[in-house]
Amino acid sequence: MIFQRSIKNEVSAVGVGLHSGKKTRITLKPAKEDSGIIFKRTDLDLPIEIQVEPKAIKETRLSSTIGKGKTKISTIEHLMSALSASGIDNILIEVDGSEIPIMDGSSIPFVYLINSAVIYEQLKPKRFAVIKEEIKVQEEDKYAKFEPYNGFLVDFTIDFPHPAFKEENNRVEIDFFKDSYVNFISRARTFGFMQEVEYLRANGLARGGSLDDAIVLDEYKILNEEGLRYSDEFVRHKILDAIGDLYMIGMPIIGKFTAYKSGHELNNKLLRLMLENKTKWAIELLDLEDKEKASLATNYIKEKNNFRKNYLEKIQ
Repeated sequence: MIFQRSIKNEVSAVGVGLHSGKKTRITLKPAKEDSGIIFKRTDLDLPIEIQVEPKAIKETRLSSTIGKGKTKISTIEHLMSALSASGIDNILIEVDGSEIPIMDGSSIPFVYLINSAVIYEQLKPKRFAVIKEEIKVQEEDKYAKFEPYNGFLVDFTIDFPHPAFKEENNRVEIDFFKDSYVNFISRARTFGFMQEVEYLRANGLARGGSLDDAIVLDEYKILNEEGLRYSDEFVRHKILDAIGDLYMIGMPIIGKFTAYKSGHELNNKLLRLMLENKTKWAIELLDLEDKEKASLATNYIKEKNNFRKNYLEKIQ
């Protein structure tokens, strides 16, 4: 049987919010079985907890923002992506501000933060969301869909009319029950266009944005002197975001996720549609003694073990 995961000790990090420009501290704390992922605003007179679920998403224009009443926490997707990759099911995330720090624009700082804690298996079995039939949302030419698949396969395509976006680097397909999130996805940074950055700053946003925490492009080229970390870093970051957005379901997904020009909004709409179509997916356990699921369970365990192994290799 595959069991739920949490951390044994609390760990913290400090960074700047992409839009607020304010320093924010996040602290990851252990949580009991079946408690899920909970964000907690600690800077308020009365601390507010927000449980991770698809309907907790309140805004998707610039990032994935969760909320309860008037309380919001934005830019959670990179941290959620790292939590998904690590297999963490239950955790309390305390935040002393309204935004998760942008760090370097990728999820690798959060991978380091999670691995600086002791990850352990709990006593309750881990639940998986298994896709049984196609579930699809589409808006004009953009779409996102789930299909049955024996693993977690992501097939993502982007399309931006800009010289820096080469056609051969606009699509990536990767199976996260076989391939390394740490090596292939975690270092991909968020990106934006200079004219958009200028507009956002004029409207009091992107105050923490810089070439240190994003790939920035003018009309013709990338402005970052060091260039890209991957030749197809743009689409890999979109996958990084999608993994975080999809983990709002609160459990790993077994199935194929295909996206064309999708973003935070469409990803969340797909999850909400999934919740409405309960006959098209099921919550299941993975048992190593089940002949039909043993191979899948073995691959999942191997990939999660490699999460730690690949992290250690990165820091050596």
